[in-house]
Amino acid sequence: MPKANRRPLILASRSPRRRLLLKQIGLNFLVRPSTVDERFHDHESPRSGALRIAEEKAMDVAGRFRRGIVVGADTIVVVGREVLGKPETKREARAMLRKLSGRTHIVYTAIVLVDVETKKKTSEVARTKVQFRKLTTEEIALYAASGSPMDKAGAYGIQDDYGAVFVEKVDGCFYNVVGFPLSRFHRAYEKLLRELHR
Repeated sequence: MPKANRRPLILASRSPRRRLLLKQIGLNFLVRPSTVDERFHDHESPRSGALRIAEEKAMDVAGRFRRGIVVGADTIVVVGREVLGKPETKREARAMLRKLSGRTHIVYTAIVLVDVETKKKTSEVARTKVQFRKLTTEEIALYAASGSPMDKAGAYGIQDDYGAVFVEKVDGCFYNVVGFPLSRFHRAYEKLLRELHR
């Protein structure tokens, strides 16, 4: 359990999975989604791009408060040299799933915590390898048609839906693939609280 904190914790995300994971470790928090454009820039590395977007989300929401610790997070999927964000259409979701089929991809999640009053920040980035089995055309079509891929980087969810059966192997943090690496978050949160209590 993180140390007692009198500052409100604010999650700068509308992700239901991130909310569930924070509740899982017993934290109370507010949800205030950011309005930041989550577009990845071609010149960025996956790690630096995820960090930039997570920080922009945290700072965007921090500007709306006088007090509190804001958590920004961003998850991206990389297959080969291509970065896959959230699909905008079911057709795009099908195309992403075809790219992932039978291959190993990398999931990056960056977490940035910002204290509103002091502007102190800390961050963590998790990296996990995920191996997909070969998917059939029918599986891809049915999963895309369900709408489930539409709010997920890489067009699949490992945690609570049919996307879980696509995954053969995970090398690294499982919760990173869900979109919020709890161990990295805990480390960053504890570090920031220690700095604020000095």
